[in-house]
Amino acid sequence: MSNRDFIIVSLAAVTLSLGGCVSTIGSVVTAPVKAVGKVADWTTTSQDEADRNRGRKLREREQRLGKLARQRDKYETRCDRGDADACAKVEAIDAEISEEQARPI
Repeated sequence: MSNRDFIIVSLAAVTLSLGGCVSTIGSVVTAPVKAVGKVADWTTTSQDEADRNRGRKLREREQRLGKLARQRDKYETRCDRGDADACAKVEAIDAEISEEQARPI
């Protein structure tokens, strides 16, 4: 028997004797790859998640602008009646509305 034949027979014997271990070795070898994949899934945002987050931010912004507009209307009515403090608040709210609209989403 040549050296080459001996090596082939030895490898075959080892492979057969470690039949149950091969799946365990395969699991151990693939575990880091699977772990990295899970971390990548956890750290990246899918397009659906990004769309939901953007929609939520848009709704929150619209709610904030609506609240500011209602406050502005209330103070504007008082300003029209001659309340100087209300006129100052209208200007402050107008500035806040402008800032909110200029802020990127």
